[in-house]
Amino acid sequence: MCDFVVRLTRTPRIGTGRMSRGLRHGAALVLALVLTAQTAPVAAAPAPAGPVVRTDRGLIRGLTGDGFRTFQAVPFAAPPTGDRRWRAPQPVTPWSGIRDATRPHEECAQNPIFGPPAGTEDCLYLNVTAPTAPGPHPVLVFVHGGSFQNGSGAEYDPARLVTQGGLVVVTINYRLGVFGYLGLPGLAGSGTFGLQDQQAALRWVRRNAAAFGGDAGNVTLAGESAGAESVCAQLTSPSARGLFDKAILQSGSCLTDWPDALFLPKIEAGSPFSPRGTVERTGSALAATLGCPAEHALACLRGKDPIALLNATTGTGVEAFVTPAYGTALLPVSPAAALRAGKAQRVPVLAGNNHDEHRAIIGVIEITQGAYSAADYETMLAAAFGDEAARVAAHYPVEEYGTPGLAWAAAATDRIWACPTLTTQRLLARHAPTYAYEFAEAHGPALTADYPWGAAHGYELPYLFDVAGFLTVGTVQPRLAADMIGSWAHFAATGQAPWPAVRPTGAAPYHRVFAAGRDGRVDLAAEHQCAFWDAIAADG
Repeated sequence: MCDFVVRLTRTPRIGTGRMSRGLRHGAALVLALVLTAQTAPVAAAPAPAGPVVRTDRGLIRGLTGDGFRTFQAVPFAAPPTGDRRWRAPQPVTPWSGIRDATRPHEECAQNPIFGPPAGTEDCLYLNVTAPTAPGPHPVLVFVHGGSFQNGSGAEYDPARLVTQGGLVVVTINYRLGVFGYLGLPGLAGSGTFGLQDQQAALRWVRRNAAAFGGDAGNVTLAGESAGAESVCAQLTSPSARGLFDKAILQSGSCLTDWPDALFLPKIEAGSPFSPRGTVERTGSALAATLGCPAEHALACLRGKDPIALLNATTGTGVEAFVTPAYGTALLPVSPAAALRAGKAQRVPVLAGNNHDEHRAIIGVIEITQGAYSAADYETMLAAAFGDEAARVAAHYPVEEYGTPGLAWAAAATDRIWACPTLTTQRLLARHAPTYAYEFAEAHGPALTADYPWGAAHGYELPYLFDVAGFLTVGTVQPRLAADMIGSWAHFAATGQAPWPAVRPTGAAPYHRVFAAGRDGRVDLAAEHQCAFWDAIAADG
């Protein structure tokens, strides 16, 4: 659930039309941080008669670009509407003729950061971009972020990953918020519908990748923020076994969690996942709020207008249904518990974080609502760490970081993001090759020029994907972008990164640093004070 979304200037709508191209992004807040970035249209004039591919449900026609072909709005499951609302994804009805696949589909119904509800329930579509060169090519399936509450696969244009990396890239939609994670007593699949959609998309990829020049036996599942948390959940899900061969986690892990107030002052302690009982109690409370009697709650809620459901589930806590449920068939135990017990799929993993993750959250608050004071910082520390507050304050003194906000962001980056990811890497490395990185470029694209964003949450995305209207101050360094694309592509092709793997115990693991003009590795445990946080946890 940890995602920070940046959307300022967006025209919301629900249930009508297709998603407009080039929607602009700015910055704003969510509780769990995921970056959503809007894609530009394909940067090439379409051929008079675009390429046609036969999928297992029918023919589709796409567009040809410079060295790639793209097919958008390809259905991988039936519309989850009517009686299919809160059911497992159902098969697509085959079609006759050639289906147009030249424009992205509208995003899944969701609560944007600003404005009224947007999107449509009929949203289970994916986009395929493939090299024009003959295959077979490795396949990368990318799961967007958005706090399990917003975002869209069409927001990420993978043309450079395709043409420079030689990959077939699939970006997907999945149900969000109340439509993806509602739970009710007796409801099959309670709290896991969005994760089920991701698995349905992976099954589609296994069946259809070869038609696009992809290698259906070489599939990497990748995601950022809530997308990375989704990938980690799929690593621990029994029903996802055999659906992918490698995994990439960008800024999110099975172990992500936070104490009271550290994420933001009004955010209670939590994690990206909730027990099934909690989700079902919250679902029952929603039904009562909307006038649905317990004995007919599901049928009654299925009859509610989607806007009414979205309006009743705004916010960032479990009441917004932004935490997938465990204690379910899809997630028998929490992903954290499964990882610690060695029950994750034993496939190669590439995982990492950004150097200054939490500046994305603190920075937006400070530039929109004013800077945090020393008193604010002290209040947060007391709420988050109780008797250990003075100890944390001494370890992250304002004087060392320059401002209370930057000290807060440093402590939160280390406690919420970097150190849990390091533990995740070491646990995964016990059973399968695991490769670690840190994105540390502080001078690339940024949200504004008047704040020291550093390598904030999501700031690596423009180096892998083309995005429009997002992080528009500054430019991507081409050599760094090429290095990252090459590394991601090498891992997707071979299951190995071009640097040494993590060691599960002993000396500090090898973390590859991505920053312009900087080569080599970093001792991430030392850089992010992980021994200190281990001691705080042990003493707590």
